[in-house]
Amino acid sequence: MRSAATGSLIGLALGDALGFPTEFNDVPSILAKCGPWRGMELPTPAFVTDDTQMTLALGRGLRTAMSQGGPLTSARLLGPVREEFVRWWRSPDNDRAPGTTCLDACRLLSDPRTPWVRASRTGSKGCGANMRVAPVGLAPGLTARQRSGAAQLQSALTHGHPTALAASDLTAHAVYVLAQGARPAELPGLLRSYAQENRTRYLEEWLGDLWRHAQGPGPWDQAPQDGSPEGFIARGWDECLAALDKLEAALRAPDPEADPCLATGAGWIAEEALATGLLCFLLFPDEPVTALRRAACSSGDSDSLACLAGAFAGAHLGAGVWPEEWSGRIEYRDELLALGEAWDV
Repeated sequence: MRSAATGSLIGLALGDALGFPTEFNDVPSILAKCGPWRGMELPTPAFVTDDTQMTLALGRGLRTAMSQGGPLTSARLLGPVREEFVRWWRSPDNDRAPGTTCLDACRLLSDPRTPWVRASRTGSKGCGANMRVAPVGLAPGLTARQRSGAAQLQSALTHGHPTALAASDLTAHAVYVLAQGARPAELPGLLRSYAQENRTRYLEEWLGDLWRHAQGPGPWDQAPQDGSPEGFIARGWDECLAALDKLEAALRAPDPEADPCLATGAGWIAEEALATGLLCFLLFPDEPVTALRRAACSSGDSDSLACLAGAFAGAHLGAGVWPEEWSGRIEYRDELLALGEAWDV
């Protein structure tokens, strides 16, 4: 009855809106503008960024794919999510400083003649893929393999770097285990075990020959950078494991008053966004609003960091933890509630 899906999606959007005005600012500038970080207030109006917009696009595509009957497969998921990403790219509301990788990939995806692997930006591991992946961890009835494959495929449509794939998979897994009742203190160990277990597992039925397109600068017929699909995906998991090392080191000597980006990275890239979003959540596992404020008052990608912290906190604590004065006026509230309530079964 915790309404984990609703809580996670609302928390994600609240964090996004709280961090929107502070993105690209250093901490002293944020404090000068907003006052003490523990008292930061949600802006009025509570506008979100492309982080929430793309989360909803993925959620709609996933819901459509799952409503078609039968098990979720790459073939079922690809069309609806591709269509929703292109619709987001074309939307007049897509004016919230979206990332270049998402824009470039969606432009290519808009041509139905372009195979999706040609649209994928295999050199990009920006956080644009894992900041939107929470719906995959929240959708009910998926097997572990389906959840992993869906998380990686939705990343690969725009961000095809192996670290983006692995970070998206880890982010969805974190949301899933928290929604299932995992204790926050267990989370770093659970994620480390999951990463080690999947380190050389290339999901060919979901990713096809994506690994062959991951190469250095040069023409498409240049030899792949990695000698095998297993080597390709291991490169991503290894970078995520290194980020988890930094997270665990920060948690051994926690400093809630320090800029979290100093410990685990600014979050512009996928593995750092995961680690720093987790750090903000784990510093305040029972104080979700404080976790959002800590992420928003940071020197890095504050909206993405806060939206990840909100997704984790909401999955853990449920919808009732968010102040009604905040959740009642968040942009896209009705759509967030509809998606969350459909999955809170």
